[in-house]
Amino acid sequence: MPYIGKSPQHGNYSKIDDISSGFDGSDATHAIASNSVAITPVRPEALIISMNGVIQEPVTDYTVSGTDITFTTAPASGDSFFGVVMGEQLAIGTPSDATITSAKLSGDLQTPGNLTIAGTTPTLTVGDAGAEDAKIVFDGNAQDFHIGLDDTADDLVIGLGSTLGTTTHMAFDETGAVIKPLQPCFLANGDGQSSQSNLTTGAYHLIDGGPLANEVFDLNGDYASTTFTAPVTGKYLIIWIAGLGDIDSAASYYISRLATSNRNYEVLFDPDFGQDNNYWNLVNIQIVDMDASDTAQPQIKQVSGSAQADVHNAYTTFSACLLA
Repeated sequence: MPYIGKSPQHGNYSKIDDISSGFDGSDATHAIASNSVAITPVRPEALIISMNGVIQEPVTDYTVSGTDITFTTAPASGDSFFGVVMGEQLAIGTPSDATITSAKLSGDLQTPGNLTIAGTTPTLTVGDAGAEDAKIVFDGNAQDFHIGLDDTADDLVIGLGSTLGTTTHMAFDETGAVIKPLQPCFLANGDGQSSQSNLTTGAYHLIDGGPLANEVFDLNGDYASTTFTAPVTGKYLIIWIAGLGDIDSAASYYISRLATSNRNYEVLFDPDFGQDNNYWNLVNIQIVDMDASDTAQPQIKQVSGSAQADVHNAYTTFSACLLA
């Protein structure tokens, strides 16, 4: 049965304000409005444009972009103008349930509040199986963070900033391995450097650059000059191994000290061999509570005896790693 009555009007039809006062023969682009309210045509074909009484062909004679119309030939001073805009956005009310499909969406999607994914097996899929990175960005006030898929490396990464891979804090590879490239962690040893020889007795000696001059690795750049500086507050595993040589059996004892800003951690060794000993590793392993900017240094002390003991570069190491 045909529709009875006046046919429904599809779209808002508005007369465009006269823009001929801006015609000067050189300016081809002009802002359009209706009743001084800016108009954003959906496409050139949504306009009827008359210049000097001649209807203009959309796209060929003019184009639109945002609230502007651009003529192929700049209108001359004195040219007359008339225009109507059709098919403007309408208030269509509330769509029926389960009627809007993804094909109807275009561009960025932004919700004014929370987004909840409900259902028996809710799933959020980021990406379309293409050979490309995918990410979720957390837009913060001072810092942005992201979590995403590095498709080239096949890694799930968490990092600083809004650009994937700029500063990766943690990466999970396809084997399940977890990599933390910026985690505070270092190892130093002698590696052929000079030893620290003939330690005087009765005083603590900071292990100098010889036995610990070589940085095997230093992930976050926290070790320098035989000193580890905690970059963040946390619990650190610190291992300090002194490779002693020419040990004096007449010494009452040796002390390996891990000296930190807050407290000292000491290990005692009594060289009761009955004779001098060539080599001995004095091991000091501690889990240390450190605040940001606290320091830790390896020290050694011999109590009584002769000043003959050495700290050998070949057997001495100092290392630390953030645990929690």
